[in-house]
Amino acid sequence: MTSAYITGLGVFLPNEPVNNEEIENVLGLVNGKPSRSKNRILKNNGIKSRYYAIDPKTGKQTHTNAQLTAEAVRILVKNTNISLEEIECLVCGTSSPDQIIPNHALMVHGELGCPPCEVVATSGVCCSGMTAFKYGYMNVSSGWSKNAVTTGSELASTAFKGVYFQPEIEAKIQDLEAKPIIAFEKDFLRWMLSDAAAAVLITDTPRQNGISLRIDWVEIISFANELETCMYAGGVKRVDGSLQGWREVENPEELWKESYFALKQDVKLLGENVVSYGKKGLLQVRDKYNLKANEITWCLPHYSSEHFRQPLYDELMEIGFEIPLDKWFTNLTYKGNTGSASIFVMLEELMSSGKLEQGDKIFCLVPESARFLYAYMLLTVV
Repeated sequence: MTSAYITGLGVFLPNEPVNNEEIENVLGLVNGKPSRSKNRILKNNGIKSRYYAIDPKTGKQTHTNAQLTAEAVRILVKNTNISLEEIECLVCGTSSPDQIIPNHALMVHGELGCPPCEVVATSGVCCSGMTAFKYGYMNVSSGWSKNAVTTGSELASTAFKGVYFQPEIEAKIQDLEAKPIIAFEKDFLRWMLSDAAAAVLITDTPRQNGISLRIDWVEIISFANELETCMYAGGVKRVDGSLQGWREVENPEELWKESYFALKQDVKLLGENVVSYGKKGLLQVRDKYNLKANEITWCLPHYSSEHFRQPLYDELMEIGFEIPLDKWFTNLTYKGNTGSASIFVMLEELMSSGKLEQGDKIFCLVPESARFLYAYMLLTVV
């Protein structure tokens, strides 16, 4: 295997930032009433602003996911010495494609209009950007391609518009009179997720001028064998923890009344397991690569909420893997939780900050709560 390097990044954030007071003006009210849980959730997650691919004046969608992603790739091209015509491999990850078929990467390729190349899509939630990245990394390091462009992108906002919850509201109007909010597992995510796209250029040689990031290793570990589903869409969760998918529904009206296609989160399961299983995965990569905390210059942790910052630090302390908080880098509070794009939105800002020096080690960790998948990565500044 040859070495592979990150030699450029591009990030696209749609429209103007939306502050906490403006969210429901953009997404719309559910049943004409403000959310009872919004302020509590926002206080816990610490997010002050985020970006939506929605025109705040008209409420209309301004970009598709494919368009967001294509814009990030075009920005990447402007930031580097590669042209669209030179891309050999395009790999795109997302949890929110514009359609079920064709796959998201093919739609991005169509938007870009660049020449024929290898095109691959990865699905999932937060780790789908990392699985796309690992595919591109393996392609370059194995010698199959001289370069790869990989992306992580999310178009979460349009799925959380108030109008999409109305059929469920109307079906449960009597219940609402007693408890006039949508289920917390759905309302929770309306205040957590936002839109963005990030693109990464991976090449087999570093940049001649400026810094590059050598990819030392990427590990992806699933604990789906031990834990039930936590975040899901296209189904509902049964009492026993199993998932009933939309294909099992005989009455089509039930799909809308029960919000089968709404993204949902089992918040209790998330809180009990997401940090502890992240530690479990970290122990595996620590031992495999003889990773030492005191050798890490920067830690980029993707977490959905500032609420998890201290518990994650405490878990690292517990296993003797302390990374001081002044070495942590995150932009969650002002760029939002953008799922599969988040780690690369952070990495692009750090790489552009002027803070990196030759030999710095950057450790990235990405949890995915869908069914507890974790990604870990180590980079070296060259």
